[in-house]
Amino acid sequence: MTHSTIPDLGTKAGRKAFRHEMRMIAVRPRRWGLWLLTAGALLMILPSALDLHAIFGWSPSLLGIMLIAAALPFLVAAAVLRRRYRRGRLLMPRGE
Repeated sequence: MTHSTIPDLGTKAGRKAFRHEMRMIAVRPRRWGLWLLTAGALLMILPSALDLHAIFGWSPSLLGIMLIAAALPFLVAAAVLRRRYRRGRLLMPRGE
């Protein structure tokens, strides 16, 4: 998705369009990261909430920590992709 002009952030419509454009960058890594993070957080509170202490022989807290650790690379990748896109988009040469 390449555009030929620098976004007009001086108008309300331009800012709204740019926010929408930024939300569409790196959707899948962000979505996977948030799902894994949510599942990990739920597994962290599961033992105290449901008095459950083993899932297939594994501790729910350990599984939660593993899911949270697996979510971090996805979230970092999404942030890096969005930052790279934004930098390239805002620093476009005005002549092109």
